[in-house]
Amino acid sequence: MQIAILIPCYNEEKTIAKVINDFKKELPDAKIYVYDNNSTDNTYEIAKQNGAIVKKEYRQGKGNVIRSMFRDIDADIYVMIDGDDTYPAEFVHNLIAPIKNKEADMVIGDRHSNGSYESENKRPLHNFGNNLVKNLINKLFKSSLKDIMSGYRVFNKKFVKNFPVLSEGFEIETEMTLHSLDKKFLIKEIPIEYRDRPEGSYSKLNTFADGMRVIKTIFWLFKDYKPLLFFSFIGGAFFILSLIAIGTPSPISFKSTSKNCSTYPPRAFCSFALVLSSPSAVAITTIGCFAIVVSVLIVFKNSKPSISGSIKSKIIKSTSVLKRIS
Repeated sequence: MQIAILIPCYNEEKTIAKVINDFKKELPDAKIYVYDNNSTDNTYEIAKQNGAIVKKEYRQGKGNVIRSMFRDIDADIYVMIDGDDTYPAEFVHNLIAPIKNKEADMVIGDRHSNGSYESENKRPLHNFGNNLVKNLINKLFKSSLKDIMSGYRVFNKKFVKNFPVLSEGFEIETEMTLHSLDKKFLIKEIPIEYRDRPEGSYSKLNTFADGMRVIKTIFWLFKDYKPLLFFSFIGGAFFILSLIAIGTPSPISFKSTSKNCSTYPPRAFCSFALVLSSPSAVAITTIGCFAIVVSVLIVFKNSKPSISGSIKSKIIKSTSVLKRIS
């Protein structure tokens, strides 16, 4: 059974040699792949000197690196690990076991169950962001995962070759989790120890920029994976706004319309007239209805939603839907 160790790297000259040698010790028969993502230090040379299969990925971003790795590398079991030496190699046997026993398609190295991430990580906003993303995804997909964004994962071949990587950056782990939940892949979490980066090694994560990218990824993938719920939520929000707008009609409209409400036509009709008298209410209600109609069309006309990220594929999808409707 062929095992591939996948190490995406960007400026990890301080730690990459140790990561490679640690995994050589734990899995001597595995092939170790290092994809260098435009490093400006000696990561590429050091990885090659330590016996890894080293390639370059010129499109910047961890998601782009993982896409190329999944496309290029053929194996039975894939171990994804960061090159910063924050994940101990000795836990790899625990993570591989469920894949070998066919108990899971993806195994996640859980940093949170034993509290090691919270104690080792020195960036409190990262802890907050992890919890926010975890709670949001668990709520949307009715799951109970503990570590959504772990970079220590093991996959079987079925998962790797059927995962369309859309993300370009550090939101890739979130996308993997969402894809697994939506497509009903078997997921298992195994507690691991987490350690902070050694002195002299610096994180490439930007707390706010990468955090917003993760939230944006959840937003768009939620739209693709659960379109009915997504557009119904938007339609409902606009409907509530329209009710608020109904409750605050202009004084002139109210005065001119309410004079005849006690006689004829009936008050229900007058209420409807008040709605029509408010342009904002009409606009909000129209948008809300449109959102609901779009959700119905997506569900019934396109039961398997597209998850393509390119503009071209979006245009093709829209054209095909229009053709089916016509």
